[in-house]
Amino acid sequence: MVGQGALASMALYMSMVSNIIYLDSPAGVGFSYSKNESDYSTGTFKTAIDSHIFLLEWFKLYPEFLPNPLFLAGESFAGVYIPTLAQQIVQGFKVGVMPKLNFKGYLIGNGVTDSTFDGNGIVPFAHGMGLISDQIFEVTSRLNTYNILEPCYHGPNTTSDNSLPLSFRKLGETDKPMPVRKRMFGRGWPLVQPLQSGNVPTWPQLSSHGHVGCVNDEVATEWLNNEDVRKAIHTVEKSVVSQWEICTNNIDYKHDEDSMIPFHKNLTSEGYRALIFSGDHDFCVPYTGSQAWTYSLGYKIIDEWRPWLVDDQIAGFTQGYENNLTFLTIKGAGHTVPEYKPKESLYFYKQFLDGLPV
Repeated sequence: MVGQGALASMALYMSMVSNIIYLDSPAGVGFSYSKNESDYSTGTFKTAIDSHIFLLEWFKLYPEFLPNPLFLAGESFAGVYIPTLAQQIVQGFKVGVMPKLNFKGYLIGNGVTDSTFDGNGIVPFAHGMGLISDQIFEVTSRLNTYNILEPCYHGPNTTSDNSLPLSFRKLGETDKPMPVRKRMFGRGWPLVQPLQSGNVPTWPQLSSHGHVGCVNDEVATEWLNNEDVRKAIHTVEKSVVSQWEICTNNIDYKHDEDSMIPFHKNLTSEGYRALIFSGDHDFCVPYTGSQAWTYSLGYKIIDEWRPWLVDDQIAGFTQGYENNLTFLTIKGAGHTVPEYKPKESLYFYKQFLDGLPV
């Protein structure tokens, strides 16, 4: 932050190498809305259909962008949104939906994917990172699941949890003036629950305090509700959407699928490129689960496990498979990778878009 309501400039932008559409989805979150309130009762497939319609309408308005290669990208819960939307786009090709989008592939970071793989990845991750012994595993749910190197953010009136081991309470402690990152961050996967069919509770429903654990949304809330910002990004009038909030009770969302793995299998087998990347310090959707499910597809390994470099420094590790599937880790990154490692993120993002190895 630079002063009240101003953001410091950043040297690294994804928009330096691509045109980006940011989509609030499903309808009812962020600044998105519907004139029909029944649209706020939604689910996996309805969200994909609605997002596909949005893209088709957008490209009708701006046909000059149709020749551009189209990639879908997202993190966390986008592990559901991206493959289902991609599948909807591909199905549209087969029935002649117009305009025809120049869809090439997708990127997903620390994305929820499958109840078995996501759930079973947590214990090996915690143990492999040296975080736990058998005796203290029962308290791991009180860690900052978004980044194990930082303490969980609490409000100013929250007292410290003295039942945690001292080593956990000291995680992320520093003499720097801002020891706890003030995250500008969307909704994460609630309470490390694996993906499964049925209703998805909102954070206000899950928390007696009505806010997201380990997240301070003060900066995001102040900035996005600023009159000048709303005008600059062309939001709807306040009479329609009164304010931006990090989480909402406006929608009723139900999963229609337990696993996204069949979607990935279908898409990659049809030749669409996929980059599955993971911050290796995320305890919310740990890299161990993503590494396991990408391997489970049974594709031949064509680029053996190796480090990848930025400025001659190891930035993470990667493994490439046939059918244009790549798995990649980012050293020291938490749940939302570009937030923690912007330089490294820009590098692998550009390499992927250009069709070059990382």
